[in-house]
Amino acid sequence: MATHEERMQILKMIEEGQITAEEGAKLLDALEARGEERAAPARWFRVRVTDMKTGKHKVNINLPLGLLNIGAKIGAKFSAPFDLDIDEIVRAVREGARGKIVDVEDTEDGERVEIYIE
Repeated sequence: MATHEERMQILKMIEEGQITAEEGAKLLDALEARGEERAAPARWFRVRVTDMKTGKHKVNINLPLGLLNIGAKIGAKFSAPFDLDIDEIVRAVREGARGKIVDVEDTEDGERVEIYIE
């Protein structure tokens, strides 16, 4: 069963317009399905987009690694300005990558994208 914190995180993402209600419903369904499969501690896929001038997070997403496929579909919508290869990121995660796997700065828009596996 999904934790209250995980469900609230997804609802907050819907509220903030980061994902649609339909995408949120899929995430919630996936959380429930994965709940029984928890044998090892959860690993997290974390995405941070930071305003380089203020240092404030514009996007701060923490997604259970079990939901990576759904998260990748959502992330593909936002990756174009940063020239990120979502398939390559997913492949790296599946091969056991850990720590910071992406660190990109867009000096034109003043944003920094960081992706971590923890």
